[in-house]
Amino acid sequence: MPLVMEEAFGPVATLYRVDDRAEALRVANQTSFGLSSSVWTTDAEEQDWFTGRLESGAVFVNGMTASFPELPFGGVKASGYGRELAAEGIREFCNLKTVWRA
Repeated sequence: MPLVMEEAFGPVATLYRVDDRAEALRVANQTSFGLSSSVWTTDAEEQDWFTGRLESGAVFVNGMTASFPELPFGGVKASGYGRELAAEGIREFCNLKTVWRA
């Protein structure tokens, strides 16, 4: 389905039947985009497994993608560079000056 290879914005979801979590990860990571992802499981080990391997700027566990002012937000791959919001986001707009004196 072409939709899974695009960065869709809006109330849309794609569902795939897979044999195991390795295949689910392959399907999720095959896109060239990586703004955010979500994983739905109550198994703590599985949550850690997915959050460490999903190629996205944010992973939401048992919840939909959201933007919180206290958390940095941004993507990877073709979904952008850098972060917005939180301390990390404000630093994206700062020009730092280094002064060194001997």
